[in-house]
Amino acid sequence: MKKIKLSLILLLALSIAAIKSDAQVIGVGVSIRVGPPAIPVYSQPFCPVDGYLWVPGYWSYGDDGYYWVPGYWSAPPMVGYLWTPGYWGYAGGLYGWHGGYWGPHVGFYGGVNYGFGYGGVGFVGGGWAGGHFRYNTAVMHVNTTIVHNTYVDRTVVHEGGSRVAYNGGPGGINARATAGEMQAANEHHVGATSAQMSHQRTAGNDRSQYANANHGRPANAAVSRTSAYHPGNTGSLSHSTTMNHTATANRPAATTGANHTMSPVNHAPAQHTAPSHPMTQHSAPHPMAHGGGMRGGAPHGGGAPHGGGRPR
Repeated sequence: MKKIKLSLILLLALSIAAIKSDAQVIGVGVSIRVGPPAIPVYSQPFCPVDGYLWVPGYWSYGDDGYYWVPGYWSAPPMVGYLWTPGYWGYAGGLYGWHGGYWGPHVGFYGGVNYGFGYGGVGFVGGGWAGGHFRYNTAVMHVNTTIVHNTYVDRTVVHEGGSRVAYNGGPGGINARATAGEMQAANEHHVGATSAQMSHQRTAGNDRSQYANANHGRPANAAVSRTSAYHPGNTGSLSHSTTMNHTATANRPAATTGANHTMSPVNHAPAQHTAPSHPMTQHSAPHPMAHGGGMRGGAPHGGGAPHGGGRPR
């Protein structure tokens, strides 16, 4: 019996050694040898519901390579929670996905400038105050006839910067987690919701979202909410562009990248501890938002709400 088991183990080892691929399976995820494309430039749709928070678009990874998951507005799982985007990190010659999560403070997301308040460090698009989310309209696109809790802090708006979509590795961002971001990583987290995971799966079934088809310029770059995304119907979707943004475009700023342990790539907007399926890790286009690409911590200046920036 032992000889049979040993033979099976050797046969399995030989089979694995014979496989030559750019992707290696690690646990339940996938790690890739090629980084994602740059973050694309696109416009942020109006916030459809007061209290919804922006989830930046990102590159995920499927059987045919990287594909873009459109950014969208999402209901947080509970009052007071903010979204920490996932990011691709490089370690040991491979790119792995660190899943995003909901929590009381924004943690480390690789220094990637996703735009719309996520400039690489913290979040400057707004914060919670008195049980309501207040939006910084200098960087968030909201319809003030629907959303009434707003303020303006233009000091967080910065132009220019890198659109690199991964941390570490050749040409990657050289950022490290701050003490506050490491503290945030130990707080209670809630993973991506079922609606978020379904949204990613929808993008993975849309051939036009794959980098090998759109060359890093996805037709569907952002939607107002996950239920608004229907492959093939681009009438209400925000398209990516290749031109430089003006001061009203949220351009990713240059950042520097970190030493995080790599989690297996997941397909769904992964959680912080248990990555879902591989989220695009090729050249990932940076979501640009209303208001220049920004960096920095909590919103500051007159009337900035509590909880919108780096972890305290």
